[in-house]
Amino acid sequence: MKITPYSDGCGALVADVQLAQLDDSGLANLKTAFAAYGLLFFRDQDLPPEAHHHFATRFGDIVLNKFFKPTDVHPEIAEVRKEKDQKMNIGGGWHTDHSYDEEPAMGSILVARTLPDSGGDTRFANLAAAYDALSDGLKQTLEGLRAIHSNRHIYGEGGYYRKSDLARTLGGMDRVGDATHPAVIRHPESGQKILYVNPGHTIGFEGWTREESFALLDYLYAHVDQPEFTCQFNWEPGSVAFWDNRATWHFANNDYQGQERLMHRITLAGSGLAGV
Repeated sequence: MKITPYSDGCGALVADVQLAQLDDSGLANLKTAFAAYGLLFFRDQDLPPEAHHHFATRFGDIVLNKFFKPTDVHPEIAEVRKEKDQKMNIGGGWHTDHSYDEEPAMGSILVARTLPDSGGDTRFANLAAAYDALSDGLKQTLEGLRAIHSNRHIYGEGGYYRKSDLARTLGGMDRVGDATHPAVIRHPESGQKILYVNPGHTIGFEGWTREESFALLDYLYAHVDQPEFTCQFNWEPGSVAFWDNRATWHFANNDYQGQERLMHRITLAGSGLAGV
């Protein structure tokens, strides 16, 4: 197994391994790399749905997505699909999966199934590196804050997706909710400090007005979205991405209108997040 940085500050590329045939030693190496990088990419994988599911269970328990349709081949694998006639895509903005849950997801494993001829890349951001680059004064301020996360404005009645052409493929309108987490968390495996807010789901800071909250949030979002903390993964047949939802953002580019894109996603259960 060969593990090399994917970019200067974001992710790692893992080569010379087949995830469907991973032995215990290889699994231990991947767990170490996952804690260190928070984002792993794989190419040329032969990973059918049952093998995808088996690989995921070796990392932890699976949590079902509240809104995505499960695949016909396995109930614990979610479809991330855009049809040829749809204009809106799922995940077309910076976000972190399941931050609106009291126990946010640990990670997500995404496998390419049907790809457009071009486009459809996914962008990622490293929230540990972005936090480290902040000033000491701002770090001190953030470490005293709790951030409110929600999915109501996206998946709820009248939400962003409900008013789009994705509405027909989404369920779970009655499962929306909110959660509050520290704005800076201590990663349970690596011990790193992580900036835990995201543009998709963070709606403010506890005890702050919306205007006050977004004055700071918008600054943080612009800070994270810089080349030194981000990277872009171009999907190919056989590609797999495995990211840590506690330490990254991601953004699915919507630049392939008139073409189909289908990905299979498994989400791994996490636990409550501790501040610093």
